[in-house]
Amino acid sequence: MNTIIDGRDMQPPEPMERTLEALDTLGEGDEVLLLLYCQPHPLFSILRQNGYTWSEESRADGTREIRIRKQLG
Repeated sequence: MNTIIDGRDMQPPEPMERTLEALDTLGEGDEVLLLLYCQPHPLFSILRQNGYTWSEESRADGTREIRIRKQLG
């Protein structure tokens, strides 16, 4: 199951909290899509330490699409 978290109108730390909650329920092959207007560097550190991988794309409106998955292997 994929989860979408639109954090563009949320105040910190709510987007990170919701993302971490979603990661706790992430199944094999599932992903979390996080939408933000910034790069969440503290979240990236947590992801790296806990075996997650992510990719980023930027939209024309400034939104960053951050797709998070469990690291395979």
